[in-house]
Amino acid sequence: MKPDLREALQQRILTGDGAMGTYLYQMGFPVGVSYEEINTNRPDVIENIHRRYYEAGARVIETNTFSANLEKLSKYGLEDEMDAINRAGVRAARAAIGIDAYVVGAVGSIRDGKLKNLRTAKVIEAYQRQMHALLDEGVDGLLLETFYDLDEMLLALRIARAASDVPVICQFAVEDVGRTQDGNGMKGAFDLLQEEGADMVGFNCRSGPNGIMRAIDSITGPIGLPLSVYPNAGIPDYIDGKYTYPAGPEYFAETALRFADRGARLIGGCCGTTPEHIKAIAEALDGYIPQIGQAAANSAAVEKIVVKPVEKPVDTIDSKQTVQEPNIVDLVKKRHTVIVELDPPRDLDIRKFMAGAAALKEVKADAVTMADNSLAVTRMSNIALAALVQEKVGIRPLVHIACRDRNLIGTQSHMMGLDALDIDHVLAVTGDPARFGDLPDSSSVYDLTSFEMIRMIKQLNDGTAFSGKPLKQKAKFVVGAAFNPNVKHLDKAVQRLERKITSGADYIMTQPVYDPSLIERIADATKHLSVPVFIGIMPLASGRNAEYLHNEVPGIQLSDEVRQRMAGLEGEAGRAEGVQIAKELLDVALPHFNGIYLITPFMFYDMGVQLTNYVWQKIERIQLNR
Repeated sequence: MKPDLREALQQRILTGDGAMGTYLYQMGFPVGVSYEEINTNRPDVIENIHRRYYEAGARVIETNTFSANLEKLSKYGLEDEMDAINRAGVRAARAAIGIDAYVVGAVGSIRDGKLKNLRTAKVIEAYQRQMHALLDEGVDGLLLETFYDLDEMLLALRIARAASDVPVICQFAVEDVGRTQDGNGMKGAFDLLQEEGADMVGFNCRSGPNGIMRAIDSITGPIGLPLSVYPNAGIPDYIDGKYTYPAGPEYFAETALRFADRGARLIGGCCGTTPEHIKAIAEALDGYIPQIGQAAANSAAVEKIVVKPVEKPVDTIDSKQTVQEPNIVDLVKKRHTVIVELDPPRDLDIRKFMAGAAALKEVKADAVTMADNSLAVTRMSNIALAALVQEKVGIRPLVHIACRDRNLIGTQSHMMGLDALDIDHVLAVTGDPARFGDLPDSSSVYDLTSFEMIRMIKQLNDGTAFSGKPLKQKAKFVVGAAFNPNVKHLDKAVQRLERKITSGADYIMTQPVYDPSLIERIADATKHLSVPVFIGIMPLASGRNAEYLHNEVPGIQLSDEVRQRMAGLEGEAGRAEGVQIAKELLDVALPHFNGIYLITPFMFYDMGVQLTNYVWQKIERIQLNR
């Protein structure tokens, strides 16, 4: 007779299953329908997915009931089917597995997104009704997952404990390292959950393995309960009308062992994971013997970022130093030109950002470029920061414009505002889907593709609005296009790039490249283009940063040599090696590309300063040797 789930979690590491929603999406079920309703109208599909995960090695199977509560189902007019949907979800999972596996009832957060202000009485009723349906159908435990708020998690846990003594697993979504959405430290949150009767605590969704690893490592002090982790398969990309995830099974096998070393006793996968990922986890953990008492408290603390003061206060820099002409395209045709990217802050403190811009001005960077809520994570408006660096620092801003966030009206309004501020350098990008960012209930607009965005912006330069009406005067935007060369078929990627140039792109900025031979191939593949290419170089900050970029971020691939050189390096040693690797890449790039695009990791702007200086020194040496 198998032990109950609570006892099993104490005895050994269990492998959880993988994604349900994204797996259904890959099978052709469209976004915008209730995936939980499939429990009743196509139970064979759900049962088959559970069976695939079980056969892959999962021994904790999660029911397809994440959003099967009264409030979420009411969006589809299915609130009256709540009981039937939850019960069918349990039956489908039970029918797919052997006697050696466990079925846990999935219960998702209710007060997220548009339901954040829902009355507590409504929330309590929704949890009670759903949990009773799952428990009456005989689940082995309950999994409270993707919670952002500690208070809501405690509410759900108390309802679960009042209803049953089954094991309860509590998982937070990772939004920021070591913090829940309401600001409570994770150690304190986990302690409170233990006091209220949780059997296991952990993290799932919103982040890949790297983000969850950092969240665990940020916890100080022992955790009194076993950990569960269900990471996403990296950050999703939107390619040819479909969402794809970069992190592969081999990477999940490696990180499963690292999670186990940190005290995880239940390891599965969330968005983007498949039976192949779960098979890799199960095989990696086969024979692993947990070390008693081993927990996150024994792992390294998250590195603290030190803000260096600027030698010259930002407020004293003469804004009249701003140079409007020549533009970036004119410059790069005559000489090497350096653009450096700084991420807008996620909070209201702009001091470090402004210090970074000032430091880059001092070393003669030609422009500071700012992303537009990259990875769909909410950051300060890049148009506001662009105006500030132009006025207070006197350096040219180059702002990214994402198709994701604005409809046609908002996009034209945004561009007109930029023109009024005399900010004329932009980069048109598609933008990462909103559902995978920090506000998953936000809409992804995508009224325009990046091709259409480029054409529309250039139309403003003709003095014509998106609607075709005259604007009385002409804008003067210099429009860039993004290019990902880290693909299997470079020739096809260049063909797509040619379409962007036909649409009106004035210059190209590439994703970071870490392979010297690829830099040379890009130069050869793009030498016929009529517009300049800025080659992307991003210094690595640590070994963990290298593995995260390679395995979890779409459009970035590291060579085996680079990964080996960065392996195990952290802190100053990691940044020093990252800068050295970037210098070696610049040595290869400078003879081929006049345009250099440096990308600053984690606001370590001193790395951008070092590399900008290196570019000018290297060019000076080249000129002296001619």
